[in-house]
Amino acid sequence: MTLMQRVKRFLGFAPVKRAYDGAAVSRLTANWTTQNYSADHELWQQLRVLRARCRELEQNNDYVSRYLALLDQNVIGPSGIELECRLKTQDGMTFKRATNEAIEEAFEAWGKRGMCDVTGQLCWSDMQRIVLRSMARDGEVLIRLVRNFDNQFLFAVQVLEADYLDLAYNVAQLPNGNNIRMGVERNEWGRPVAYHLFRQHPGDWTSAQTQQRRERVSADDIIHCYVVKRAGQSRGVPWMAPAMRRLSMLGGYEEAELIAARVAACKGGFYTSPTGEEYSGDDMDSQGNLIESIEPGSFTQLPEGVTFTPYDPQHPTSSFGIFVKSILRGISSGLNCSYNTLASDLEGVNYSSIRQGVLDDRDGWRVIQQLMIEQLCEPVLKAWIDYAILSGQLDLPSFDSARVVAACEWQARGWSWVDPLKDVEASIAMINAGLTTRTQCLAERGLDIEDVFSQLAQEQELAAEYGL
Repeated sequence: MTLMQRVKRFLGFAPVKRAYDGAAVSRLTANWTTQNYSADHELWQQLRVLRARCRELEQNNDYVSRYLALLDQNVIGPSGIELECRLKTQDGMTFKRATNEAIEEAFEAWGKRGMCDVTGQLCWSDMQRIVLRSMARDGEVLIRLVRNFDNQFLFAVQVLEADYLDLAYNVAQLPNGNNIRMGVERNEWGRPVAYHLFRQHPGDWTSAQTQQRRERVSADDIIHCYVVKRAGQSRGVPWMAPAMRRLSMLGGYEEAELIAARVAACKGGFYTSPTGEEYSGDDMDSQGNLIESIEPGSFTQLPEGVTFTPYDPQHPTSSFGIFVKSILRGISSGLNCSYNTLASDLEGVNYSSIRQGVLDDRDGWRVIQQLMIEQLCEPVLKAWIDYAILSGQLDLPSFDSARVVAACEWQARGWSWVDPLKDVEASIAMINAGLTTRTQCLAERGLDIEDVFSQLAQEQELAAEYGL
């Protein structure tokens, strides 16, 4: 006991127990970080490496390929996130159907391939897929709004990978009082006011032959899509970051186990003798290796003193499947989707467990759908509507553009019921009890109530025409 400890005991001081075990520093926690950095500081150090490794996983890891395909299928779906206009008359009682249909048709025409994208290669749903994949893989993506473009709507957009935003460009303070963090120029409140973009992709082979130049683009012309996880965060983090280490290690383990299993399938062995004399074998291949011919049910008599030692590795091991499944559970948690969905493994599931997993997944997909609507669809619509009116493609007063945008909704894809009979009965019961509406029930399936009612009316008219 030290002198200080004796003094404290004499004076009656009770030993103080630490409040949080997680803050303890010992030999068991020596490699656990104790440093606190801002979100931008951590990203500035590690974002480039994170992005490069996530792209490699996209190219070579089958589970990452499955995850990105799941995002595409469940968030975007076959038709993409579609515009539904709900503009009403001044009294708010009646939908302006003709105007709504004109706006929807005009936006659909703009969203065709060759119109909405500056390259002419993408349609509106393709653009949604690229934006979503880029956010998941790279953490962020840039959409440049190109006004007065050479098309009939005078408007198009350009999708730019995050590499165009110079990660190494940082200025503590500009003459106007702004600062630049990783290519993003911000005012005193941290609001982006401009983006400093490379004119060419820095990773393109032609960039090495020319000097890279930056261009300052106003924030009014850029949509920066990423998930903000920390206050003050200027750049996005790849969504696969929490799981990428396990994904890489699991890929290497499976490859090693596959090679070992292939070796184990090729039965072999070694001939040994006390004198070390070589065994002549039956024949020799083109590379000089001895060949022993073996037929089913046959035995070979070896020369005196020569023994055979079999080489028989036992792969794959009996615990291989259990181990891989355990690792994949952790990976699926890091990717925020269920194990059964990610691994395409329905072994051992029942109705209740698969239903719970599917519903959890769908809640996650809806969150991402709303992210896509808020960060991509709504800003693009807001910029598009003015030029659609200006170009004459929409016959609306210019002052109505804000009212139109406010009246528009976005219909993302929905899903079929897990158990159709039970789910339909539950929906009918909730509607009859006044706990939900037909609009909400149809929206969950990716359907629009006005479209459904219109089709029902057309069917009734057609049935009456044929006397049915």
